[in-house]
Amino acid sequence: VVRMIFSNISSIYSFHSQFLLPDLESCICHWREGPGLGKALLQHAPFLRMYADYVRNFDAAMELLKTWTERSSAFRSVISDVQSRDVCGNLTLQHHMLEPVQRVPRYEMLLKDYLRNLPEDHPDLHFSQKSLLAISMAAIHSNSAIQKAESLKRQLEIYEMVGEEEVVNPTNEFLKEGRLLKLAARNTLAMERHLFMFNNFLLCCYPRFSLVGQRFTVRCRIGVDGMRVHQTSNEDHPHTFQVSGKERTLELQASSEQDRDEWIKVFSLTEFQQKHETFRLASKDLCVEKPKKELGKCAPRWIRDNEVSHCMTCQEPFNALTRRRHHCRACGYVVCWRCSENKVALEYDGNKLNKVCKACFPILTRPRGGEEEDRLLPEFGERSGETVLSGFLQYEDASMVLQQAWCVLTRSLPPCLQVFAAPQVSLSAFSAPKVPLCSISKAFSGL
Repeated sequence: VVRMIFSNISSIYSFHSQFLLPDLESCICHWREGPGLGKALLQHAPFLRMYADYVRNFDAAMELLKTWTERSSAFRSVISDVQSRDVCGNLTLQHHMLEPVQRVPRYEMLLKDYLRNLPEDHPDLHFSQKSLLAISMAAIHSNSAIQKAESLKRQLEIYEMVGEEEVVNPTNEFLKEGRLLKLAARNTLAMERHLFMFNNFLLCCYPRFSLVGQRFTVRCRIGVDGMRVHQTSNEDHPHTFQVSGKERTLELQASSEQDRDEWIKVFSLTEFQQKHETFRLASKDLCVEKPKKELGKCAPRWIRDNEVSHCMTCQEPFNALTRRRHHCRACGYVVCWRCSENKVALEYDGNKLNKVCKACFPILTRPRGGEEEDRLLPEFGERSGETVLSGFLQYEDASMVLQQAWCVLTRSLPPCLQVFAAPQVSLSAFSAPKVPLCSISKAFSGL
């Protein structure tokens, strides 16, 4: 219990007493020779991140201290004896335990004051600026640890209420919950629903009358991908709005105009983030894309699992059961099992067969003809003046095996899509001469 209450405070004390405090005392002793606070703090500032564990555990420690004080008279007696000592200054144990939580922000404020009073040409200015940056990062690290702990705690609480395993995920961010009324589509009834809004999905639940276990049953789950929300007008039900997703469309009634506006604001925020690809959807800038000629020759940098919540190839969301995370051994991207079914011998791994994604498979299996192959591609494109677009595409046949083909879209009316085994082949494998132009445009809109 004592270890759980005080977390890593002994490590923090050792760091201060053996390293930071002696250097600060030496700095003060030589202050007349020239202030050197920034230089003294610089080498120790990164170690202030150890406060994150203590700060993250603080709320649980307070609750544990309260519980054992009420439960055990012996424990209460020890606490009272410690607090009555002169060294405690008539302050409670909780007050003293709060000091480490405030320590890093105090260092940050004091260093800012020191910088404001330091001349611009002082030699310690540069060291102080770097120290302030490191201490600020330690403070952010502590705040981030608190937020992550609170988020995980809230996820566990929601999981106990709804029983949905997908709720507990490091990439999930809880945004809002509340009681709303769902308007029925076929009649004028309004049914009570409880909504849990996360950064990547919405859970619409109805209450269960149960004394233990789950308090809600999930009625539907709507992904944020493609979700739209707008205010509606209803004569019988005021303060309504509609949520439209790929899975379901709901018309909901809030308790007040303010409550409705708050919900719309939360939905709009996720919609904005998704449109601008900041919604934890993996993008190419998560890692440096390797040139095609180097693919498979050297080990890639693996994208961390917690950096993505969707497959980096098909953009489908991951979950713990049916769509787990897999890494492409060629590019390091995080993909689902459907997008990592292929295996290719990779040079950097002794030409052993390794799992690769759909994007890397055709590149690694393409016959490498060097400059001759590169020269054939433009020649083929120039053979016909009617060519609109040409390039390699992938398709799946009846055996569900991903294959590669050279495709050419012509200007003829109706448009014709010709598929070749390779750029230098003169006869097409098959063609689709009567495909409507709108279908062709839609098929190539993502290229």
